[in-house]
Amino acid sequence: MTRTMMMSAMLACAALSLPAAADAKGCLKGAAVGAVGGHMVGHGHAMAGAAAGCAAGHMHAKHKMMKRG
Repeated sequence: MTRTMMMSAMLACAALSLPAAADAKGCLKGAAVGAVGGHMVGHGHAMAGAAAGCAAGHMHAKHKMMKRG
């Protein structure tokens, strides 16, 4: 495993273990997962993956909150 992939995996694990911030619910977890996924796709896609992951994570958190009431 390369050093970059190892650091990305450690960052994703750390971000998933932290509670989400009140203003950015779901964004941090989604961004971490998206960045790792973008990194796996190819060079230069980690930032695009993080942005897409943040949007998807925020949307998922919003829908989850709406279901709760």
